[in-house]
Amino acid sequence: MNPPFAHVHVVGAGLAGLSAAMALVEHGVRVTVHEAGPAAGGRCRSYFDRELGCRLDNGNHLLLSGNREAYAFLDRVGARGTLAGPGAPVFPFMDLATGERWTVRPSRGRLPWWLLNPHRRVPGARLREFLPVAMLSRRGPDATVAGALRPDVSKPGELYRRLLEPLAVAALNTPPDTASAALLGAVMDESLALGGTACIPAFPRDGLSESFIDPAVAWLASRGADVLLGRRIGSLGFAAGRATAVGDRPVANDEAVVLAAPASVAAALVPGLVVPDRFEAILNVHFRCDADPGEAGFTGLIGGTAEWVFVKPGVVSVTISAGNRRVDAPADALAAEVWRDVRAVLRLPDAMPAWRVVKEKRATFAATPEQDRRRPPARTRWPNLALAGDWTATGLPATIEGAIRSGCNAASTLMAA
Repeated sequence: MNPPFAHVHVVGAGLAGLSAAMALVEHGVRVTVHEAGPAAGGRCRSYFDRELGCRLDNGNHLLLSGNREAYAFLDRVGARGTLAGPGAPVFPFMDLATGERWTVRPSRGRLPWWLLNPHRRVPGARLREFLPVAMLSRRGPDATVAGALRPDVSKPGELYRRLLEPLAVAALNTPPDTASAALLGAVMDESLALGGTACIPAFPRDGLSESFIDPAVAWLASRGADVLLGRRIGSLGFAAGRATAVGDRPVANDEAVVLAAPASVAAALVPGLVVPDRFEAILNVHFRCDADPGEAGFTGLIGGTAEWVFVKPGVVSVTISAGNRRVDAPADALAAEVWRDVRAVLRLPDAMPAWRVVKEKRATFAATPEQDRRRPPARTRWPNLALAGDWTATGLPATIEGAIRSGCNAASTLMAA
C-alpha cells in the first residue's frame, strides 16, 4: 500500500524529530530533516567540553526497561549495546542527613513480594504507605503528586521522603506540590506496576549522542533521508486547508510536514496553537574525577542539593531537577554546595576538582495538571501537518520515552491521513 505522502519535511532533529523521520522512512516515505542548530539531538546530545577536556552529556538520563519505545528506537539503529547499567532492578540511595544507605530492589514479577522484605524496600517505610501509589492512576486530573501521596503534610512518611518524592522530581522535573499525579501514575503504570522486569535502569555508557543521535542520523542517511543542519525554519505557510510552505520551500500536494520544534517555536509557527507555556529548569554539575560507580553506576540522594549522582569513567555528574529554585545561583557557589554532597556519597577527598555547571532554564514544560491540559495532540486541523515533541499529548511527562513516542505518533497521524 502506497503511503499518503511521498515526501515529508521534519522540522527539528531532536529525539522526537528523528523518531518521526525513522518511522516515516520505514513506511517508504522520503524524508528531509531540517535542524536549526549545528548538530542533531536537541536536549539529548553530547559535546566535548574544552575546559574539562572530556565529553559530557547535556543532561543525565536514566532509562527503564519498561520504556518500550526508547528500546525499540535503540534496537532499530542497533545501539542497545551502548547502554550501561546494573542489569537488575537496583536503586541505591543515601540519606545525607543521617548517613544511612540502602538499595531498593523490586522483585522481577508483578507480585510485589519485595515489599515484605525490609532489606529490599525503603528503611522505615510501612506497607500502608504503598497503597496510595496503586491509586495514582485513579486520581482526578487536577490531583497533585504531593496531594495524592502525602495526604498528611505534617508527617510525609519515609516511603514518600526517601523514594517517591525523588522519583517524582526526576520523572516530572516539577515540584511534587504542583506536579500532576496523573503523569506520575502513567510512569508508574509502565514501570513499577509491571514489576522489577520493567524497572531495570540503564544509561548511555559513552554518551547520549553515541547511543541515540549518531546511530539514528547514520540509520537515516543509509536509507536516503537528508538531515540538514544549520537550516532554521522561520515560518510555515498555510492556504486552502493545508500546509503549503516550509520556510521558503513550497510544500507540494503529495508532501507533508512534521513540526518537531520546541513548544515556543511551534506556537510561533502555527496559527492558534496552544502549547505549554510554563517551564522548569534542570541543572547539571560535572566534576572531572574518578570514583567508584558502585553496583548501579548512580546513587539517589536524600536531603541534598541534587537528587542523583552518576559516575562514568573520569567524570562524576550530578542532576538537580525542578531547578527553577536554584537556577539563578552563582555557578561557583552551586558547584561547591553540590561537591559536599558528592564527596559524602562517593567518599572522595575534600578538595574540589575541575567542574562545570550547565543550566537549562527551559528544560521541560512544567508537568502540572494545568500545563498538561495545554498539550496538543499530534493531529492538527491541517491534514498534512503533524506535531511531535515531548510537550505534545503523549500521556507521559517530558522524558526520552515521551519524545520518541511523540515522533511515532506524528508519523502514524500522517500515515492515517
